[in-house]
Amino acid sequence: MPIRTILLGLGGAAAIVHVASYIMIMAALDRRGYKTNIFLARIFFYKYVKAYKEATEKEAGKPGPLYGVCIGAIAVTLALVVAAVLLPKG
Repeated sequence: MPIRTILLGLGGAAAIVHVASYIMIMAALDRRGYKTNIFLARIFFYKYVKAYKEATEKEAGKPGPLYGVCIGAIAVTLALVVAAVLLPKG
């Protein structure tokens, strides 16, 4: 199996983790009384993640666990996809 396929597969898995953690962040914000809109989620990504970070810092003194998962997953996705694109064909 080519390394490019492996990298893209791992990148896809990381993207799924990112989307799942983002949905869970939006659900956590809804439970805290912060209104979210699933249809505008792509536009308000930074707003919702920042609101989650601030809300969990206010409650516990540090960002919630979903914050790190969401940010980490998108960084891993970006790194893997860029690595797959930059690999020479062969």
